[in-house]
Amino acid sequence: MLRVGLTGGIACGKSTVARMLVSRSAHFLQADTLAHQLYAPGNLVYDEVVRHFGREILNEDGSINRRRLADVAFPDRINELNAVVHPAVIRAQTQWMDEMARKDPDGIAVVEAALIIEAGAAKDFDKLIVVTCDFERKVERFAVRARISLDAARAEVERRSAAQMSDEEKVRYADYVIDNSGPREETDRQVEKIWSELQSLAK
Repeated sequence: MLRVGLTGGIACGKSTVARMLVSRSAHFLQADTLAHQLYAPGNLVYDEVVRHFGREILNEDGSINRRRLADVAFPDRINELNAVVHPAVIRAQTQWMDEMARKDPDGIAVVEAALIIEAGAAKDFDKLIVVTCDFERKVERFAVRARISLDAARAEVERRSAAQMSDEEKVRYADYVIDNSGPREETDRQVEKIWSELQSLAK
């Protein structure tokens, strides 16, 4: 089993690249989905997050409001949040990769996570793909995704980017870099080239 980490900055198109890899038969896990499960009431992570950040981050039903939590955590308390969430996410994604290795020893398992490098998890992967794109494209994508104005998106992308490594820093850790600034077809061409190499390595 080849273990591949997929990372990059906010709104750079990690999920688009992930879908392209899945269409080529990669096993796939999104760390954000894991975190979402860990945030559910009854989990230890839920209890710790509420203890650290207060009940004002909760919805009426007691669930964690991710947007409110992000507003409280970014940028000054993001390390505090990560210290609670990252260890649990890393344990869960490692268990998932172990399970995939048992099911498909010659397969390729891809984990998408924004903070693989920052969390110290890069060592858990055989190869690391970093997705990049230019700043204005990030702003446009975030505006569409969050349904907000370009000005509001620009401010939010800047705020969240300040809590992460820059694209340039992430690239230094990469085995493969995908520039997702251009048309989808160009991104797919880059993915195809990388996938062929990953398949050779997996065998």
